[in-house]
Amino acid sequence: MLVEAMGLLLGGRASSDLVRTGEDLASVEAQLETSDGREVLVRREITAQGRSRAFIDGQLVNAAALKSLVGELVELHGQHEHQALLDPATHLPMLDTWARLGDRAAAVTAAWSVVSEASQALARAELDAGERASRLELVEFHLNELRKANVLDGEDEALEREREVLRHADRLKTLSADAYGLLYEQEGAALTLLSQVWKRVADLSAIDASFVGHLQARDGIRAQLDDLALTLRDYHERFDVAPGRLAEVEDRLALLERLKRKHGPTLGDVRTKTAALERECDALTAGPQQKAAAEATLAAARAAFLAVARTLSTARRAAASTLGTSLEGALAELGMGRARFEVRLATSEAPQTWHAGGIDTAEFFLAANPGEDPRPLARIASGGELSRIMLAFKTLDAGAQPARTLIFDEVDAGIGGRAASVVGEKLRSLGAHDQVLCITHLPQIAALASTHVLIEKRVRGSRTVTSVTRLEGPAREQEIARMMAGESALSNDVLSAARTLLGAKAKVAAEAKAKGESPSRAKAKARP
Repeated sequence: MLVEAMGLLLGGRASSDLVRTGEDLASVEAQLETSDGREVLVRREITAQGRSRAFIDGQLVNAAALKSLVGELVELHGQHEHQALLDPATHLPMLDTWARLGDRAAAVTAAWSVVSEASQALARAELDAGERASRLELVEFHLNELRKANVLDGEDEALEREREVLRHADRLKTLSADAYGLLYEQEGAALTLLSQVWKRVADLSAIDASFVGHLQARDGIRAQLDDLALTLRDYHERFDVAPGRLAEVEDRLALLERLKRKHGPTLGDVRTKTAALERECDALTAGPQQKAAAEATLAAARAAFLAVARTLSTARRAAASTLGTSLEGALAELGMGRARFEVRLATSEAPQTWHAGGIDTAEFFLAANPGEDPRPLARIASGGELSRIMLAFKTLDAGAQPARTLIFDEVDAGIGGRAASVVGEKLRSLGAHDQVLCITHLPQIAALASTHVLIEKRVRGSRTVTSVTRLEGPAREQEIARMMAGESALSNDVLSAARTLLGAKAKVAAEAKAKGESPSRAKAKARP
């Protein structure tokens, strides 16, 4: 339930099947804390018809905006659709993050952008005469259309406001005339009556000083009402709609909408497109000199890119072997004692292989069992292995990034005994920096959490309901015992073992506190 809910907030596919039978809407909501300490409320709704809406602090946003925000704060590990390790494209950035190479990688990406732009400029300059003429004809066609339109920033918004006024011209003229008459001109006008009011307030203040303040405000109020009267009179007198103006505004707005559909979506984008087409037009008409200049620019850009990419590649190669060794050690503690982990880095300086990440590609390889050759992680690792590998990554990387919420599912798959205890201790240590949520079936892991929540499904009447209960004291001992022996095998000996397990957990926490470690915020969730 937790994993599926967070999956929806992370942009997962919404389906009407998630809506309870007989209900119109399903809603998932989370309160998150950003790295700067600001709290945000995120929500996603799914209707019985399968439509989905997303909200951030009550404001409607698209699913991409929700995914971007939540993805920065929450990581979900264990279900394949959210497992970054399955995508080899993420392996190189993960290596960079672990090796603290982010600044160098950003410099390479920036240099690659310069190369890409220079390559496009050269490609335009290298068009043969026929292609150049054809392209120039198309560019000039669009450019002439845009120049003729002479689009101004914010013009569409101003015209939409004018259209609204023109559509209600008669009513606006009537309203302004009526308001002016009632305020100033008609018999019994408000300003005339107000003069009588102020005379009586003056008489009151002569007797009771508590009215003096109101009397002193008289001139200011009178000035505001006089200004309003003049504004209404001028508005009525100058309100003269030119014949055909509404049609002109409608035609102009229709033109702007067509341009926004072709070059937008905003008028700012249309103006940007105009400038880009002007540059391309200049390049297409510049001739051989432009080509020579473009070739020189591209050569300089490639040299600059290759210099920073080589430096980054050297650092990556040094980090790759260290990461593999470090992960093998961490995996050994997590019940994968004989696993072999490799970061295979391939480097090519051939320009056609370059990319925004540099001149390297990386892929993680795993041999989970002895006697097997390492193979691509994305093809052979099980869900539990993937989750433990990610846990190992996070343990090695603890404290290097802003605090996040880490959710682990299936992290206990295929382990038990001492390995389960070590997994629990790793999760607890991660909880000193990050918020950790773990769905687990193992008492050794659940006992090490600072908070234990039981999620149960029950049938009430003819409906299935899910309950969430925070367990403490005897209730937690009972649940740990049930996880150890099952519902039907509870005994005093099992309950005693559960108390012993929880006591060991308390001792671990006390020792950590004595060493000055941060209190764990790990949260274990046990489910039937």
